[in-house]
Amino acid sequence: ILLLNRLVNMNGDMALADKITVQANKVRELKSSKADKSQIDGEVAKLLALKAELGEQSNDGGNGGPSKSRKIILKYPKGTRDIEPHQMVVREQVMNKIVAVFKRHGAETIDTPVFELKDVLSGKYGEDSKLIYDLKDQGGEILSLRYDLTVPFARYCAMNKVKAMKRYHIARVYRRDNPAMTRGRFREFYQCDFDIAGQYDSLMPDTECIKIVTEILDSLQVGSYKVKLNHRKLLDGLLAVCGVPSAKFQTICSSIDKLDKEDWLDVKNEMVNEKGLDGTVADKIGTYVALSGGLELIEKLLSDVQLSANKSAVVGLNDVKQMLQFCATLGIADRVTFDLSLARGLDYYTGVIYEAVLTQGVKGEEGGSVGSVAGGGRYDDLVGMFDSKGTKVPCVGVSIGIERLLAIIEREEEEKAKQRGGKMRTIETEIVVATAQKGLAEQRLKLVGELWDAGLKCEFSYKPNPKMLNQLQYAEENQIPLAVIIGESELAEGVVTLRDIQSRNEEKVSRSDLVQTLKDRLTQIKSS
Repeated sequence: ILLLNRLVNMNGDMALADKITVQANKVRELKSSKADKSQIDGEVAKLLALKAELGEQSNDGGNGGPSKSRKIILKYPKGTRDIEPHQMVVREQVMNKIVAVFKRHGAETIDTPVFELKDVLSGKYGEDSKLIYDLKDQGGEILSLRYDLTVPFARYCAMNKVKAMKRYHIARVYRRDNPAMTRGRFREFYQCDFDIAGQYDSLMPDTECIKIVTEILDSLQVGSYKVKLNHRKLLDGLLAVCGVPSAKFQTICSSIDKLDKEDWLDVKNEMVNEKGLDGTVADKIGTYVALSGGLELIEKLLSDVQLSANKSAVVGLNDVKQMLQFCATLGIADRVTFDLSLARGLDYYTGVIYEAVLTQGVKGEEGGSVGSVAGGGRYDDLVGMFDSKGTKVPCVGVSIGIERLLAIIEREEEEKAKQRGGKMRTIETEIVVATAQKGLAEQRLKLVGELWDAGLKCEFSYKPNPKMLNQLQYAEENQIPLAVIIGESELAEGVVTLRDIQSRNEEKVSRSDLVQTLKDRLTQIKSS
C-alpha cells in the first residue's frame, strides 16, 4: 500500500510538472508575441499557482509529513533567545535576590497557566491589546498566551474567592511586540510580580511596593535610578480640565505613556493627527505633563484654580502627597519623583501608578534613561470584572522588568570575566575524584558515591582509564578547588591524596576522616 501511495504521488508530481512546462511555454510565447499585458499577467498567475501546488506536495512528502529533502532552518523565533549556561548563572543569582526581597515582605507564591481564555485577557490592556498572542482555534476553547501576570492573578483571586493575599509570581509572558534584543525587549520574557490584594484604608501597601522596587534595584547594584510616581485619577482630572472628551481619556493616556520614548512633538502629533484631538487642547496637556517634582509641586497644583475644582484631580493629588510622605518615612524620598508625564497605558489601573527608570548604567556611563525596569500601580476593579456578582477586591502591585536588568548585568559580568582572564564559572562542583593508574574505575565510582551521599558536590571522569593530567586539567579549567586522588598505594594504605588545585599542594588524608576534612577545607576556601 505504501509503495502504491508513493507511485501515485510520484505520478501526480510528474503530471503537475508537465502542466507547469506547458504553462511556462505558453507564457514565453505570449511574451515573445508581445501580447496584451493583462493576458500575460493572467497566465503568469496560473503558472505561479501550479508551482505553489507542486511545492506543497513536495513539502508534504506525499505522506502527510515533511519531505526528507526539505531543509530545516535552525534558528530560534524572532524576539526569543536561548539562555546560555553563563547567562543562567547570572539569571539564577538575580532571581534569588529578587525572591529574597519578596519573601522578606511576607509574600507567598503561585503559578498560573501560560495561556488563558481569550475573553479573560481581552479589554484589559488598552492599545497594547494588539500585542496579545492568540492561539489557533482547534475546535475547543479560544485561548491566548498570557500578556502579563496581573490579569491571571486577578482571575485567580476571583475564581478562588481570595479576599486578601500578598503574592509573588515569576514566570514567562508573551507579547507580539517589535523586539529590541540589546535593550532586553523580547517577545517571550520573564516577569517578576509582587501584588497585595485586600481592602486597606491607607496607601501603605502602595508605598510598600515602591520600597520593594528600591530594595531590589539596590541589591542588584545596577546604578542610579529614579521611581516616577503619578495617579490615574489625577490624569483623568487633568485631561478633563484641558478639554479632552471623556471617551478619549484612555487613548490619550496611551499617547502620554510614550513620552519616555518619544519627544513631546511626536506625541502631540499622534494626539492631533491620529486621534483627532484639538491642537489647543494638546498644548494644554503639554504644559502639565512637562512638570515633575515633589511636595512643592503638589501644593502648586492644589492651588491651580482649574485642577482644584476637579474632584478626581484633587483625590489624585492628595494620594500622591500621602505617598511622598510615606516614602520620606521609609527613607526613600530621594529616589521618588512626582512626574505628570507618567501614564502607564494599561486599562486596569485605577489609582497610584509608578515606574522605575535607570539613569546610570552598571558601568557608570551617563546614558540617561535606558527604559523602565519596574512598573505597577493600583487596580481596584480588575478582580470584580471576573466575579459573577462584581465583588471588588482592591489590589496594588509591581512588576520587575527582569529581562532589561539582566541585559545590563550580563554584559557587566562578561566584562568582569574578561578582565580576570577567564570564563565565568557555570558549575558548582567542589571536588574532582581522580585515579592515578588504570583499572580503578570502580574504586573511583565507589569513592564519588560516598562523597555524594555526604552531600558534597563531586565529579569524576566517565572514561575507564583517564589520564591523570586530563583529570586535573578539567578541574583547573572549571575552577574546581579540590581533587581527591586514589591509586594502588592509597588503596593499600586506606588513604587518599587531597590536592589543592590552585596551589598544587598535596597531603594524605585517611578515608575515615575524608568527608570532614573536605567540608572543613571547603569552608576555609569559601571564607577566603
